[in-house]
Amino acid sequence: MNINVKVEKDSKENSIGLIRRFTKRVRGSGILTRVRGLRYYQRQPSSYVKKKQALKSIVRREKKKELIKLGKITEQNKKFIKKK
Repeated sequence: MNINVKVEKDSKENSIGLIRRFTKRVRGSGILTRVRGLRYYQRQPSSYVKKKQALKSIVRREKKKELIKLGKITEQNKKFIKKK
């Protein structure tokens, strides 16, 4: 949806007044707020991607548990440190 803001210079108006009137119209139209809101927009991941990420985290968690049981990793304050 494109919204154009058009401002024409009056005969007695200087350029600073024209710019001021233009910025007021742009603010009033809400173009900038919408564009700034969309700037960092990211799509929601699909259900397939969510399932795939969940399965990866489950596998990773199981591997860490196994390494802790084997004694290859020690658990300290929720951080994992490799033994040498």
